[in-house]
Amino acid sequence: MIAPALPPAPERLPVATTDAHTHLASTATKTGVGVADLLERAAAVGIDRVVDVGCDLPSSVGAVQEAQAHDAVIAAVAIHPHDAVELGDGLDEALRGVEALLGSTDRIRAVGETGLDYYWVTDEPGRAVQRDAFAAHIGWAREHDLALVVHDRDAHHDLLDVLDAEGWPTRVQFHCFSGDADLARRCLDRGAYLSFPGTVTFKANEALREAARITPADRLLAETDAPYLTPVPVRGRPNASYLLPHTVRFLAALRGDPVEEVCAALAANATALFGNWGSHG
Repeated sequence: MIAPALPPAPERLPVATTDAHTHLASTATKTGVGVADLLERAAAVGIDRVVDVGCDLPSSVGAVQEAQAHDAVIAAVAIHPHDAVELGDGLDEALRGVEALLGSTDRIRAVGETGLDYYWVTDEPGRAVQRDAFAAHIGWAREHDLALVVHDRDAHHDLLDVLDAEGWPTRVQFHCFSGDADLARRCLDRGAYLSFPGTVTFKANEALREAARITPADRLLAETDAPYLTPVPVRGRPNASYLLPHTVRFLAALRGDPVEEVCAALAANATALFGNWGSHG
C-alpha cells in the first residue's frame, strides 16, 4: 500500500532501467517507507537498479551497508561540498573516514557526490575549502578507478577548472546536471555522462531541456536525487526511485525517441559508468 505522503505509482516502463542517483536513507526518513519497500516499489515500475549516494561519512557508510544488503543497490561515498564547509575542523577526519572505505568492498562503485556548491557558500575561504576537498575526491577516483559523481551548483567555470587541473577520472557523472547546452557540450567534450533529474520537467527550465536534447544517447542518464526534485506531474511531494518513469518518459518525448530505446540506453550507460550489478550483472 502506498504511504499517504507518496504519490501513486506511474505506469511500469516497458524496459527496466536505472536510477543513477538517489539517497535511500533520506527517502526512507522523509516518507516513512523502509528501504526494502522503496526498492520493491521501484522494481514494480521497471526501476531495477539504483545508485545510493553518500553526502557525509555516516550516509556513505549507510550507502555501503544498503549496497551490501541489496543486489539492486551500489554505493557512492563522499563528503558533499556543503558538508565540507560545515564540518570545519572536522573535515580532515571525515575525509580520512571516506578514504578508508575505498577498496573495502566492490559494492562501492563511485566517489561522490563531490564538487562545488556556490549557491550556499558565497565566501571565498569557504569556496577554497570546497575546491580542496573536491581535488582530494578526484584523486581517489583516479587512484581506485572509480566513477566520479559530480555536484555542480552555480560553479560551472571553477568546477571545470579544478577537474582540468587535477586530471579527469576515466568515468565522470554530472549528477543533477544544471547547465545549458553550451556547458553540456563542454562536459561531453571531456567524456562526461550527463544525468537529468525531475528538474528537466519543470516549466522554467528550457535551457536544461536543450542540454538534454543535445546529449548523445550513449552519454545520457536519468536520476531522482530522491527524496528531492520530484518531477511533474507529482512535483511538490516526496520523491522516490519508483517515480523515475515520469522523468524517463519526459526525456523520451523531449528527444523524440521511443521509450524502450531510452530505457535501454539509460541502463547501458549506468553499467558503462558504474559496472555491472543487480539484474544486469
